[in-house]
Amino acid sequence: MTPGRLRALLLPLALLAGMPAGQAQTSDSRCAKPVYLTLDTGHMEVAPLMADVLKRQNVQVTFFAAQERTKEGDGSLGEHWAPWWRARAAEGHAFASHTWDHTYWRGDLGTPDKPLFKVRPSAGPRAGQDFTMTAAEYCAEIAKAADRLQALTGQKPMALFRAPGGKTSPRLIASAQACGYTHVGWSPAGFLGDELSTAQASNEALLRKALRDIRAGDILLAHLGIWSRTDPWAPAVLEPLIVGLKERGFCFRTLREHPDYATKTVR
Repeated sequence: MTPGRLRALLLPLALLAGMPAGQAQTSDSRCAKPVYLTLDTGHMEVAPLMADVLKRQNVQVTFFAAQERTKEGDGSLGEHWAPWWRARAAEGHAFASHTWDHTYWRGDLGTPDKPLFKVRPSAGPRAGQDFTMTAAEYCAEIAKAADRLQALTGQKPMALFRAPGGKTSPRLIASAQACGYTHVGWSPAGFLGDELSTAQASNEALLRKALRDIRAGDILLAHLGIWSRTDPWAPAVLEPLIVGLKERGFCFRTLREHPDYATKTVR
C-alpha cells in the first residue's frame, strides 16, 4: 500500500479521534433513534455548566425560556444572561417561548367564543397572584418571551410555546394556536425528574429510570436550575444521561427536526 493511500485511510480516523465525544454519531442524519432534549429556564445557576456539557457532547437542544427569577443577574432573559444566550445561538440550539412571567394556567373562564383564563405567574410584578387574562393577553405573554429571545439571539424562535408546568386546557391551546403558537409538552418517560425533591428521588435513581424508560421519539424535559432540589440534577445527571443514551444508539435533535414541529420553525 502506498503512503498516500495509507494516509487517505487513516485521515477519517484521525478526524474522528479529534472530535468531541459523540460528534460523529450526532451529526448522522440517518439515526433511527432520535430523542429531543428540551430545557426550560430556572434559576440559571447551573446554566454555564450545562452549556459546557452540551458543547462537549456536541448535543443541540431546544430552550423554552421565560423571564424567571435567578440566583444571579436580572432574570433569565435579562441583560446579565444575554451573552450566554448569544453563545447558545452560535452553537445551533433552538429557542421557543415559556411565557414571559412564567405564567401558570389555573383555569378556564369566560365562554368558548370569548375565552378568559385564570392565571398565576411565578415571576414578574404579579408573581404569586391569581388574576384573569384574555386570550389576546395570554398570546401577548407568549410573544413577549419570543420577541426577547429573538433580540438576544438574533434568531427567530420557533412558533412553539410550553406552558409552565405543562398546565393547559383545550381552550388555552386553541387560543394560542389562533395567534400562531403550538404547545409542546413532553413524553411520559421524558420527565427527567429534576423538579422532584432529593428526598423523593436521588440523582442516581433518576438516571437509572431515564436510561431504562426513554424510547426513540421521546421529548425530554429538564431545567436550567430548580430552586427546591437540594442535590442539583444538573450537571450531575446530564452528562451521564447523554453518554448512556448515545451508547444505546440514540441521537439528539432539536424540535426543528421533530416530525410534528419541523414546519413551526418561525412565527
